[in-house]
Amino acid sequence: MSLRVWSEQVVPRLTDLSLRGHEIGEQRERVCAELIGHTLEIGFGSGLNIRWYPPEVSGVSAVEPSDVGWELSARRRARSAVQIVRAGLDGQHLALPDASHDSALVTFSLCTIPDPDLALREIRRVLRPGARLHVLEHGLAPDEDVRRWQRRWEPVQRRVAGGCHLTRSLPELLAANGWSSEWSQECYLPGPRLGRPWTYLYSSRAR
Repeated sequence: MSLRVWSEQVVPRLTDLSLRGHEIGEQRERVCAELIGHTLEIGFGSGLNIRWYPPEVSGVSAVEPSDVGWELSARRRARSAVQIVRAGLDGQHLALPDASHDSALVTFSLCTIPDPDLALREIRRVLRPGARLHVLEHGLAPDEDVRRWQRRWEPVQRRVAGGCHLTRSLPELLAANGWSSEWSQECYLPGPRLGRPWTYLYSSRAR
């Protein structure tokens, strides 16, 4: 199997399976709370956030590069009362008007986007003044022994997981791009210590 076939056909399916668990669902529910109005979602994937949209969400502009991921979301989209429109393929270059959205959501995508700084600037452009960005990501752990393994595994991770990084720090990315966090949480998901390079999660709501 070629790396291209693996990335385009297998990775989206593995992502859907690995990120639908109960513990991650609880994290999704918390980070989706207080989304409002016309919402931008970067890295829509297979639609795993749909069940957690609060009633205040009136519509979603979904940015998703993977056709397989979009197809996997079809059943979830069909069951949703929220109108969801695929609005682009690249979170770094949004073909959307300035100040056109009331909130934004990014989950498990800033780890993979080649230039997360550019994506965060684009989100700022598309959001109305004072609107919130809601983010859930995995990334750089606080413990040096875990960081060492993250640095060792990152080249393999990027190759087999569609460019996913293990060593990006969400707080640093947000602060560097002018976002001020109003609420944040960091934790390891429950499980064996061997999994910690992949299971340190950041949640944040920022303006």
